[in-house]
Amino acid sequence: MVNLENITGHDLKESKFRVAVLPLGSTESHGDHLPYGTDAIEASAIAEDLSGRFPNLLVLPTLPYGMSEHYSSFPIALSLKSSTLESVISDLLNSLYKHDIKRVLIINGHDGNIAPIEVATREFKATYSDMKIAVIEAWWDIVSQLLPKNTFAVWNGRGHGGELETSVMLSIRPDCVKMIFAKGVVPDLPEHVQIKWLFHELTNTGSTGDPTKGTKEKGNSARRALVEYLVDFLKKMDQKDWKYESF
Repeated sequence: MVNLENITGHDLKESKFRVAVLPLGSTESHGDHLPYGTDAIEASAIAEDLSGRFPNLLVLPTLPYGMSEHYSSFPIALSLKSSTLESVISDLLNSLYKHDIKRVLIINGHDGNIAPIEVATREFKATYSDMKIAVIEAWWDIVSQLLPKNTFAVWNGRGHGGELETSVMLSIRPDCVKMIFAKGVVPDLPEHVQIKWLFHELTNTGSTGDPTKGTKEKGNSARRALVEYLVDFLKKMDQKDWKYESF
């Protein structure tokens, strides 16, 4: 795994990095059982799992802050405004572009980042058409489609600090998980209509779904399935030289 934080200028000169991976997270409550850095930790781990399979993949430092205003009723949510996050993403893309890294995979670990990522990447692409940008905006949705439907016990594993997210943290950093305090609420939300909620309207525990059903084994399966999916994606992109017009 090659992380820009840990290599020297000499290392960079000697390497042939063709693709940069930018993990995005948040710092906010995930209930009493998970750490505040859960989203950042998970996005980082996915990037690191993936980079172990590709020598030309450069993992950038994870951004630990996101747009978390909707979680701010549970202390402590360190939130950026959407416009601030859009600017940060655009500035980072511009930095890569200046150094001739024009293939970027963004791995997002937090729901509040999705809209700012969309705005920033669309606008950057419109200005710099030769920049190739791929985005995993919600890795948890991909996992729920890749694993057998009976993998998760409640709400298909969904939830903020829920079954899936807890399972992945048990796989990555079990030392940071305190299952004795795991408790969630499954909110009554419509399937195909988005309700713009504040998190305290959905739960009084700081988490949704059922984290008590989380296990390390489920987390391991989720990570393997997601990484294999992304490996296949990157291989196909490389074969096409990232010319996805006929992808």
